[in-house]
Amino acid sequence: MKKYVILCAMVLASFQVKANSLPTELGVYGDWTAYSYKEGKNTVCYMASTPKKDEGNYKKRGDIYAVVTHRPADKTYNVVNFVAGYDYKKNSNVTVKIGTTTFHNLFTSGDNAWTPDAKTDKKLVDAMKRGQRMIVEGTSSRGTKTKDTYSLAGFTNAYRAISAKCK
Repeated sequence: MKKYVILCAMVLASFQVKANSLPTELGVYGDWTAYSYKEGKNTVCYMASTPKKDEGNYKKRGDIYAVVTHRPADKTYNVVNFVAGYDYKKNSNVTVKIGTTTFHNLFTSGDNAWTPDAKTDKKLVDAMKRGQRMIVEGTSSRGTKTKDTYSLAGFTNAYRAISAKCK
């Protein structure tokens, strides 16, 4: 449970949520946890997980996690974000592999990576629903290659929870 409290705090910091908008845990589903919070009058829902295995020849690395967010007020759903625990190499891409499906075109900024558009987000989320594990590969600003392996156990149920809350 401590892992999820820390994860929640990290995600909130990355979204720059106001202090009076504390998240509500919607549930823990396998290796994923679903949350919602208020951003002004609007509800935002997200789900997050940390990798089961992180690999790379590095001495120090910050927190690592994957997030899927719904913001109904902005009409944005399925926004996938990866936080590497280091700053990515400028103009580098991140690769995500789920089963036989590979996404090559995630762009980076600082320690974050995103898909280029809503259509790719939807395809990635659909692959995450069907998959068992997800591998995220990136390169740090120092040239270190990393490989993070996430379990997708519980992904679909966590996704259902955030989708029910943020219709």
